[in-house]
Amino acid sequence: MDSQRTILVIALLVLSFFMFQQWQLKGGNTPGIDRSSAPTEVSANGQSDVPSDVPAVDGDIPVAGGNGGVPAAETTAVQGDMITVETDVLRVKLSLRGGDLVQAELLQHAETLGEAERYTILYQRPGHLHIAQSGLIGPDGIDNSETRPVFRASQTRFEMNGDRLEVPLYFTKDDGTEIIKRYTFTRGDYAVQVAYDITNHSDAPKTVNFYGQLKQTMVDGGRSSMFMPTYRGAAYSSESNRYKKYSFSDIQDRNFSTNTPAGWVAMLEHYFVTAWVPDQESTNRLYTNRNALGEGMIGFIGPAHTIAPGQNIVLETALYMGPKDQARLRELAQHLNLTVDYGFLWWLAQPIYWLLSLLQSFVVNWGLAIILVTIIVKTLLYPLTKAQYVSMAKMRKIAPKMKEMRERFGDDRQKLSQAMMKMYQEEKVNPLGGCLPMLLQLPIFLALYWVLLESPEIRHADFMLWINDLSSRDPYFILPLLMGASMYLMQRLQPTPVTDPMQAKILQFMPVMFTVFFLFFPAGLVLYWLVSNIISITQMTYIYRQIDKKEALGHKKK
Repeated sequence: MDSQRTILVIALLVLSFFMFQQWQLKGGNTPGIDRSSAPTEVSANGQSDVPSDVPAVDGDIPVAGGNGGVPAAETTAVQGDMITVETDVLRVKLSLRGGDLVQAELLQHAETLGEAERYTILYQRPGHLHIAQSGLIGPDGIDNSETRPVFRASQTRFEMNGDRLEVPLYFTKDDGTEIIKRYTFTRGDYAVQVAYDITNHSDAPKTVNFYGQLKQTMVDGGRSSMFMPTYRGAAYSSESNRYKKYSFSDIQDRNFSTNTPAGWVAMLEHYFVTAWVPDQESTNRLYTNRNALGEGMIGFIGPAHTIAPGQNIVLETALYMGPKDQARLRELAQHLNLTVDYGFLWWLAQPIYWLLSLLQSFVVNWGLAIILVTIIVKTLLYPLTKAQYVSMAKMRKIAPKMKEMRERFGDDRQKLSQAMMKMYQEEKVNPLGGCLPMLLQLPIFLALYWVLLESPEIRHADFMLWINDLSSRDPYFILPLLMGASMYLMQRLQPTPVTDPMQAKILQFMPVMFTVFFLFFPAGLVLYWLVSNIISITQMTYIYRQIDKKEALGHKKK
């Protein structure tokens, strides 16, 4: 097998890989839901216009306890009055009805490259919704199937001036129990502490459970394609599954419920994640649910807490809403960093990401970091590359003999194979010698592909000249065309013993096919392959010259 044939095998493997992963993602996507008869607006009194006959199983507020109780019948989020909170990285809106977080803008991330509009990770729009709800349920909870509490706030707008900002929301029950729902924001952090400060002023004990859930309209809002697949849906971590996706179609098919120490629940999208991280020292119930409006939920219920008369307790959890920052996610909860999903090649993608980040910290340019990674990879593979080109040179030398054998044995493939194996042994040629370096590059290529696809640091990362986003395709297709030209040059420089006309035509078509593939790949990935080809051409030229010099010197000695 020669190098050219290996390229064909790799091309088929790559194409098969992309088709397989797209098939997997299609299985997790939900077709668009017809919302023509579903209410999308909130009425003036703060109540949703929901039909009264919505069954209880379609509700939103979970039932406390660890026995997998059926959710009750509140059907959709309501706005009530809003307050706005702004930090250096977040601008959020809180609904006083329930104290839910119904909008969150990421101030350091643009919705579209070059535009002023910020990326909105939580929102409540006509026809589409993604919000973070939390509350107190159980025997004495204030959130139930009939009503949500309406909190009071001291002001309608809060702005961060120091390193921390506390936003308290107040509610008092009829029996005198005082509840403060407190959001605590930290400068530079996308994680928000959410706490319930409860003081029991009644003469009887009170029992409550803290719950938090993420609710989202179950339609695929991503921009997925064969070469840029993205997952949008739920995920969780439990004692038995350190990281498990639970797609919208899964939520539609069946409700999920499990008790686990620690754990977390999340909604994922391309480069960003929203996650509830409950008390990691407690046993929590994780669950999913859906309602009649096509909205899916994933959430947790904490353990029951009993508050004696006159006692005060504080129940806390964390809500993360931002880019998939692996270091910060790892700090918040075990396995939360796995929401940066590198697929089955995570074991290779993680060190590549680490190396890329390290190099970028020095050169301050992700494109230059990719070039340096390419140089390092090609340097490490050089001994194998040298063996590859030496093997190819030997194959070129015996090409006339191979042609003669094919003509002599004709269609007798068994005799032809035996004769060729004998010739390989006599000439000390390994026909597979050219395969290993290319096969080793394939997992590196795919791992780097996932790093570029999943790492938010590379989203909208500028390189130079016309490449202003390494995570997106080249807008002018210049890099793919240069890559195709470099591949064509490599093909012309490589000696090939292929004599079959059909094989020769297929091999000649390979640069065109690869160029078409790469038109849709992230620019950073095309940059890697282009630089790799340029280095390969340089190495090939050097090695062939050394071989020619050695052969010329041998002829002179004779």
